[in-house]
Amino acid sequence: MVRLAENKHYSENKLTQSLPLPLKVYLPLIQHLGKICNPEVKVGDTVSLGQKIASITAHVYAPIHASISGKVVAIQDWPHPVLGRAKAVVIEGDGQDNVAEFHLLDQQEIDKLTAQDLRKIVLDAGIVGMGGASFPTHIKLNPIKPLDTLIINGAECEPYLTADARLMVEKTPQISAAVALIARCLGVKDIYIAIEKNKPEAIKAFSGAPGIKVKVLPSDYPQGAEKQLIQNILGKEVPRGKLPFDIGVLVQNVATVYAIYEAVYKGKPLIERIVTVTGSCLQNPKNLLVRIGTPIKNLIEFCGPLKEPPAKIIIGGPMMGIAQYTDEVPIIKSSSGLLLMNKNEAKVGDEDPCIRCAACVRGCPVGLLPCQINLASERLLWNLTREYGAGDCIECGICNYVCPSNRRLLQTIKRAKLEVIK
Repeated sequence: MVRLAENKHYSENKLTQSLPLPLKVYLPLIQHLGKICNPEVKVGDTVSLGQKIASITAHVYAPIHASISGKVVAIQDWPHPVLGRAKAVVIEGDGQDNVAEFHLLDQQEIDKLTAQDLRKIVLDAGIVGMGGASFPTHIKLNPIKPLDTLIINGAECEPYLTADARLMVEKTPQISAAVALIARCLGVKDIYIAIEKNKPEAIKAFSGAPGIKVKVLPSDYPQGAEKQLIQNILGKEVPRGKLPFDIGVLVQNVATVYAIYEAVYKGKPLIERIVTVTGSCLQNPKNLLVRIGTPIKNLIEFCGPLKEPPAKIIIGGPMMGIAQYTDEVPIIKSSSGLLLMNKNEAKVGDEDPCIRCAACVRGCPVGLLPCQINLASERLLWNLTREYGAGDCIECGICNYVCPSNRRLLQTIKRAKLEVIK
């Protein structure tokens, strides 16, 4: 782990504001790990807020819902924040926010929910991991082995990002209610919420939450990575090639937990999320409640004016986020932040030969040899990258950060991972 300049001061004390409704939303048919959805609407259809507009018959997927009411004006290729381009449903808003009818549960019904009931609600709401992984949550709530521990991930270790911190402070009772529901349905006994020590308000907010143990962690990166979190809280190591449920643990991001609360208690699908809009280029960094599918240019304009034109626009944080080539790209379910960097911040040095210093080896939180994977990847030796454990890389970016030769280690490891799984 490494200590990074946090740069959370831009937005950490900014209360969440709602971004005005966009005129149009662009809803990619894939916002999750798994199969791309098929549209269930056609051009010319009128849709309501929260209406399901895309789905598929598959094991790994999550349906897509309309985030505004209005008319479907196109189903077309559109810029995607992760994939470059993807098919999207374009909805032109009517400004009315007409809501689709949802089945609301009373408290007695909620108290009787089983694990199967909860998974069905989560699936129907289209909830995915909102910390960045975008893995369908209904599958994660269906472990094939017994669980004894639930960890709520509120670490938010990426520099600049403060969306989860604000959520924990502003929605403490709701998150606590969802945690209790998840724990009861899955039969979990021990419940932890992991919060880095640089979030004193969130720590204080959860200090009296019934049944939840607050685990205050050092503000190190990547503290919020799932396996590192388990190691630091429980002292247990998730074996190579295994998942947390193999050792009886379930980890859920705090934003995902809040989405579960809204699905269960409000009948609300995942149609909006909090996004940190930040960076030295912005006059007014903010934490915004944003409708899924909103173009990032809307967020930038709302937080303007610009102090200077950004040299790089990143969705996510500076370590694991993805640089964007257009401001037409929409916010999707896994978009936790929007970062605008100036020329000095975005500058990348020239790449030099590896000097065998082993800084990347010492820094790797999962014990890999990034320099060796890099060399094998450059030579297209994909079987060798597999032997070196490229598939275990969590893509945290520490290897790039600590490399004195500015080697593009992470980029070549990502390439290797794609080749290995072909």
